[in-house]
Amino acid sequence: MKITFHQLFFAAFIFCCCACKQPEANKKQSPDPVIKNQGVKIAYTDTHTGDTTLLFVHGWCINKGYWLNQVSFFKNRYRVVTMDLPGFGESGKNRETWNTAAFGKDVTEVIKQLGLKNVILIGHSMAGDIIVQAANNVPKEVIGLVGVDNFKSVGVGGTPSRQDSIAYQKAIDSLKHDFKRIAFEYFNHDLFSKTTSAAIKARILNDVAHSDSTIAAACMEQDNFSESAELLKAKKKLNLINSDVTPTNTTGMKAKGIPFQIWYIHGSGHFPMVEHPSEFNNSLFQAIQKLNT
Repeated sequence: MKITFHQLFFAAFIFCCCACKQPEANKKQSPDPVIKNQGVKIAYTDTHTGDTTLLFVHGWCINKGYWLNQVSFFKNRYRVVTMDLPGFGESGKNRETWNTAAFGKDVTEVIKQLGLKNVILIGHSMAGDIIVQAANNVPKEVIGLVGVDNFKSVGVGGTPSRQDSIAYQKAIDSLKHDFKRIAFEYFNHDLFSKTTSAAIKARILNDVAHSDSTIAAACMEQDNFSESAELLKAKKKLNLINSDVTPTNTTGMKAKGIPFQIWYIHGSGHFPMVEHPSEFNNSLFQAIQKLNT
């Protein structure tokens, strides 16, 4: 069969089109960079797109997986990054220091190594102090602070007495020697509410039980971090999303002139992001919108 010029041209045209598209089809996304702080690997997730970044930092004995609902809710509006603090989750454990300054540098390295801009830091529980430290490390990159069930007595009370210090150290010693029992008592008595579901309790206690007890206890040691001084240094409004089951004493923040705003999650325990995710997400969205006004 004789091939006409038009048939030959058409075949060449199709071939060229397919050839042009082939590299795009086979193009693979570059893997996320490995982040390390002084040799310690930091595990993280990153949705990559967005002019504003929400960087979520978890609390004691849990991990970045507690923010999955927030990633799903906010990923179409913002770039969303979650991280495992070293010592927890999938991050490394190969260091000796587990205080606010060290963790603050971990958050700082995530911001620097990913080149994050317009960062809103969201920190749960002990990560409240950590995100303030990070904000003071890189003040130009951080535009907002959101605490989750923390900063409940900033600037309230005087210097702890020697008796208080002794009692505190005894509690830490008990945690070191009988970690699971002491930690479970703490969570069940102080951190869960009457409405915290059995499934959520089981999930959290399982993560606590599988934490590195040496690192977890070290995180609870007394720290020289001054919440009042560092919050004033940050010069940013502190946005709080707190449970109303335990009170938030704002007298210290008012007395010291620390700007703040609080959204309360009614009836929640210490983990509103997983106990009441819809209400929490709406409150967080409102807090973010307030940053732009």
